[in-house]
Parts: sequence; structure tokens; C-alpha cells
Amino acid sequence: MKVIDVDGVNTLSLSLYIDVTNSKELLDAMQAGSLEPEVAFLNATLIPDIFPVLVAAHKSLLAKNRESLTTRTIHSELVYNYSGSKHISEALKRCGISDNSSYILAARFNASNDEMKAIEKLVAGKEIDLEELKERANPAQIQKHYKISGLELGIGSLADAITCRIAARDAL
Repeated sequence: MKVIDVDGVNTLSLSLYIDVTNSKELLDAMQAGSLEPEVAFLNATLIPDIFPVLVAAHKSLLAKNRESLTTRTIHSELVYNYSGSKHISEALKRCGISDNSSYILAARFNASNDEMKAIEKLVAGKEIDLEELKERANPAQIQKHYKISGLELGIGSLADAITCRIAARDAL
């Protein structure tokens, strides 16, 4: 688990899991609104670096402070903002977990140690270091999802391209 200061006031706690066997139960609980504590589960194969997640987190906090969340909760807003898409259901399906996800990133805003321990108990998988994101990301899937060309990768990284899409989505 890693705790990162997002904006000087709020933190984002992140845990990366592999070999997750209960993603269907987690997804069902999230959709029913019965997940306790509330947490965002992201498809980690689409995450080459933590920075784009932090950009999406900052956008989510900004929307919450402005009382203009697009989704029902700040945690679903994080998944929505990470996607770069303006279509909520499409964003949650692509960047959130699915029934058979085995590699996930759990994220919670302003989490206490007890809440992160509860999340650890919720996820039936092995927690690994966040440094493994880069090696385990699926570049082909990321390029397809975000429509990143080889030319663009010649001048920047996958994380840079995703960050630009997250930041510019509302302007386009």
C-alpha cells in the first residue's frame, strides 16, 4: 500500500493486486453499492504509471469540491476520469474491473489504516509493489483504448499520452 498526497488536503491510498480470484463478487458489491469501505477498483493492465491515476484523482476531487460529480461517488468518478471517455458506462466497463479481472489497482481517498486493512481482506489476491505497474501494463491494449499512435510514443511515454487525454477530455 502507498499513500499519496493529491492536493495538500486529500490523500489517495493505492494497493496493487495480482491473482485476484473474487473480482466478480467485488464488481457485484460495487454495483449494488454495498462495498464497505467504498473503494475504486481499476483494471491495472491499463495503468503503466501512477501519475495518470493521480491526475484522474485530482480531477475527481475538484469535481467533488465543485459539487459536479458526473458519477454517483468520488471513487467511481476516479475510474471515469481515468478512462478519458465521456461515456460513463463505457468508461466504467473499460477501466473498472470485470468478472474475470485478476490484476487490479485498489484506490481509496483519505483512507485510514483500518479501511485499507478492510480492503486488503476484501480482495482475494496477492498485494504487490506499485513499481510493478510498468512491467505488467499491456501497452497494446492501452494504445488501442486511448488511440495512441506510434508517432506520439516517439515523443512521449504511454503515461504522458494517457495524462494528456485525461486532462483534455473536458475541453474536447
